[in-house]
Amino acid sequence: LCVPAVPVLFKQALESTDMEEGKSVSLRCELTKADATVVWKKGEATLQASAKYEMKQKGTVAELVIHNAEPEDA
Repeated sequence: LCVPAVPVLFKQALESTDMEEGKSVSLRCELTKADATVVWKKGEATLQASAKYEMKQKGTVAELVIHNAEPEDA
């Protein structure tokens, strides 16, 4: 018996968030499948975990925290 893989979908999509320059901002989305692989991108560039970008994931919720936000992070 072969069961096709169920695609991972957004249960709650990313929403536009206002930020204050120099502060941290958190972006969250919820997926239909727990622990799915999430890749955060800015345009075509894939973001990597660093002092600036913190990626968290717990169950179906994926979160990107941008520290010391700047206008260029929009």
